[in-house]
Amino acid sequence: MVGAVAAALTNARALSPWRAILGFGLVSLAADMVYEGARSITGPLLAGLGASALVVGVVTGAGEAAALLLRLVSGPLADRTARYWALTITGYGLTAVCVPLLALAPALGGAGLAVAALLIVAERIGKAIRSPAKSALLAEAAGSVGRGRGFAVHKALDQVGAFAGPLLVAAGVAVSAGVIWPALAALAVPGAAAMLLLVWISRRFPAPARKETPGTVAAGRLPRRFHWFAMSAAAATGGLVTFGLLSYHASRTGQIPVALVPVLYAGAMAAGAVSALASGHLYDRWGARVLYALPALAAATPALALSGSAPAIVTGTLLWGAAVGVQDSTVKALVADLVPAPRRATAYGVFAAVQGVAALAGGLLAGALYEHSLTLLAVVLAAAQLVSVVLLAVTLRMR
Repeated sequence: MVGAVAAALTNARALSPWRAILGFGLVSLAADMVYEGARSITGPLLAGLGASALVVGVVTGAGEAAALLLRLVSGPLADRTARYWALTITGYGLTAVCVPLLALAPALGGAGLAVAALLIVAERIGKAIRSPAKSALLAEAAGSVGRGRGFAVHKALDQVGAFAGPLLVAAGVAVSAGVIWPALAALAVPGAAAMLLLVWISRRFPAPARKETPGTVAAGRLPRRFHWFAMSAAAATGGLVTFGLLSYHASRTGQIPVALVPVLYAGAMAAGAVSALASGHLYDRWGARVLYALPALAAATPALALSGSAPAIVTGTLLWGAAVGVQDSTVKALVADLVPAPRRATAYGVFAAVQGVAALAGGLLAGALYEHSLTLLAVVLAAAQLVSVVLLAVTLRMR
């Protein structure tokens, strides 16, 4: 019986490009319910375990840095070994395991904060392992249908999960009278669903065809325009405050109750889905000029989201979500268009590593400045976005 099932999966008809994109999107939907659900409550969770604003900034910044910097290793590894699917499945597996284990942190007493911090960073390492390989697979599927639209549709489905996960967490926290751990434990269910679906898709969609044999490094340097664009994206990432700090501020000021913080995050993810679809569609029609929207959205975020008014906090957080939507979809489409196929996983790894340095620096800077001057913090982050605009202009003028 098992042999028959394995044979059927092996001989199953290959997915068409759009079906493959939708399949990846559904995997991301389920996985996003897991890690975005947890991410929506990271600030209050760490605060409840005794973390200060600086610690929240360091942990969330280090997590994002790990998710980006380690792709410098996983990206070339994917291109060199051609094990795109193995790396994708391994990375998703780490997320499916680490997030539900966060439910144990409040029961660990004084060690809870350290364990939670380690699990948060470990989950982001899982993202680092899978992302370059998954992006290369997705770029391959989207190549024949328009990469702007392909990445946008994937991101929109991804954001549906990012919307549903925080709502699930919010419901769990509300039912548990403000206790966080039961909601985190419940995220094991969508995690298992993501893994089952991912394994099924891996049997029906082949890895990108290679012009080099496994074990050899693709020849040639990455294009110069790619490096300029990576610097532009790094400035935008460093100047984009993390949701961990936004949620810390929202709950600390009392403007947003802890139980509603995941709902706020869900709203941001919905805004991200809309911005991904809009920017992806416009990218295929107008080109990379649409990416000027990213620094504009990011620059407007801190002045509103770090204010003392609930409507301003909500508005600023929605702008943050829209910026993330563009950053995680249309930005990747341009990377795929700038770099030849055999080097794409490597390019995604290098690109993310540059962003990772910026994320860590930005997290540290934002956490430190938050304690001293919110006005200065907003000005510094806006200046980073101005640098991003200049570098993007240089990139688009190059041939």
